[in-house]
Amino acid sequence: METIHAIRNRILQLCAKQDISINELANISGLPPSSVKNIFYGKSNNPKIETIKMICDGLGLTLGEFFSSTDFDNLEQSIK
Repeated sequence: METIHAIRNRILQLCAKQDISINELANISGLPPSSVKNIFYGKSNNPKIETIKMICDGLGLTLGEFFSSTDFDNLEQSIK
């Protein structure tokens, strides 16, 4: 799995857990909906850590909690 897919999956998991839509996530995170949608639709393949931090703030999570997922633990090494 690629890193961007792990990020997308994690955001979707957290939205489902809190029963919120992508637009709601953007609103509570203080981000334009297009910024969040760009992560999902492949226009943003390398989202800034600040964007992920704002998403975490909107969800009431720390960055550590966001990245505490087996999706991130099982990523393949990028440099071979």
